[in-house]
Amino acid sequence: MLAERMHAPSAHHQAQFQQRWADLCNPHVRALTWLLDAPNVLDADASRWHGKIARLPSGAADNCRDWLLQLDTDPGALEAYLDVQRFTRLGRYAERLLAWYFQHQGQLVAHGLPVRSGKEETIGEFDFLLNVDQKLLHWELATKFYLLAVSDPALEAVQQADYFVGPNLADTLGRKMRKILDRQLALGEHPAAQALLPQPLSAAQALVKGWLFHRRGAQLDLHPLGIAENHCRGWWCTLSEIETHMDAVGTILPRITWLAPARLSLAQGLDISDLKQQLHQHFEHDGMPLMVASLRREGDEWFETERGFVVPDAWPQQAVEKISG
Repeated sequence: MLAERMHAPSAHHQAQFQQRWADLCNPHVRALTWLLDAPNVLDADASRWHGKIARLPSGAADNCRDWLLQLDTDPGALEAYLDVQRFTRLGRYAERLLAWYFQHQGQLVAHGLPVRSGKEETIGEFDFLLNVDQKLLHWELATKFYLLAVSDPALEAVQQADYFVGPNLADTLGRKMRKILDRQLALGEHPAAQALLPQPLSAAQALVKGWLFHRRGAQLDLHPLGIAENHCRGWWCTLSEIETHMDAVGTILPRITWLAPARLSLAQGLDISDLKQQLHQHFEHDGMPLMVASLRREGDEWFETERGFVVPDAWPQQAVEKISG
């Protein structure tokens, strides 16, 4: 039975989210709620981060539950603000969602503020400048999805964040965090940036949201990496392994829907044979892994029970080469 195979933490978050936010139907409001409600990928208290990992206030979503429910009932203003059709990057979509929240909280000083030296050269961009308790904060948002390219269940510890590889093999968790900590969070030190600030910065931190995907059965100690124990997680498998990982009904999740657990109409569910056929057709001309979700029917809708990445059969070896390189 799939329930016996299931790695408990991979399904826990979906069930908890659906139970706590059962009244939310609009996908953008659900995505915003997930950003406020989901655990961070990284442990903000881990010494390796030197206090540079941000976290939202405890109970951020619950504290504005009435506002979120009202948004779900009347999402027109939010949808107009998002203008989703212009987004090609999930990260930008997540930024807009959080900007809407920070604006509602009366904390938003600036969002996506470019820093330029002269007329041509762009030094960088502040994701968020926030006024919190009269202090000016610089927050960078990273919304990331990484696959742990280690499959040995006996491995006791993973010492390098570069073992977490992006599905397109162009990025790793280690590389991303080095870029954020060493470069992006230092933006406020540049004279051109300081000229834009209404007051000196009190802190520069990174808010890291997302999901990490593990091989089934792998029991790994991720504490040395500063990864939060309760991070949102899923599984990954090769195309040839899909039938041992999925329930009878599932779906392929478009990138823009990767944040919150899925809530779908009945027409969007696929039986496993149709899902596998679509995956085959995709991998015939495109090597990009696809995110899928197992679905449970409740009334006239499907709800996500767990999620994972399906990768081409050659992907695991390519990931190892990426790490080695």
